[in-house]
Amino acid sequence: MKTVYYTATSLDGYIATPEDSLDWLLQFSDEDPTYAEFIADIGAVAMGKSTYLWLLNRHRATKGDAPFEWYYTQPSWVFSSTQLEPPVNGDVRFVRGDVRPVHEQMVAAAGGKGVWLVGGGELVGQFHDHGLLDEIVATIAPVTLGSGKPLLPRRIDVPPMELVSVRQVGVFAQLTFRVPRGADS
Repeated sequence: MKTVYYTATSLDGYIATPEDSLDWLLQFSDEDPTYAEFIADIGAVAMGKSTYLWLLNRHRATKGDAPFEWYYTQPSWVFSSTQLEPPVNGDVRFVRGDVRPVHEQMVAAAGGKGVWLVGGGELVGQFHDHGLLDEIVATIAPVTLGSGKPLLPRRIDVPPMELVSVRQVGVFAQLTFRVPRGADS
């Protein structure tokens, strides 16, 4: 069981524009062929409010007034301090506060499979701060954004992460890093 931050990022380290747009990524129509393999080993999902709202707004933009159906079959936790519109299906739990007790619930629900931290970077940083982040899989797109939402707004340098693998995925480079447990973890 691992807690993994699996995400796409621009070459200059942003996961979204300052307006939370992913249009820069959506121009690449081919689905990541590694995603099916990755998601098969995931038992629980977590995301922040901005990521959830992006999914909801993308649904509205593409499906109009159709009911908002959840994308994931895994139990999902959405961290938000405000009330959000729930989907019409799926196991979605809205939570706030400390990530540690929620991570315990996620691990239990995952049943031996991995926990996927979908995003954003600040939420992932909170998991890291408490020693709960095991791996980062960053799929790097051949674009730069200049500014926006950073991949991970934390300094992780002592000890450094360990490079586990590098592979080409279409026009992308996918890097996998093991995140060490620092002195405070």
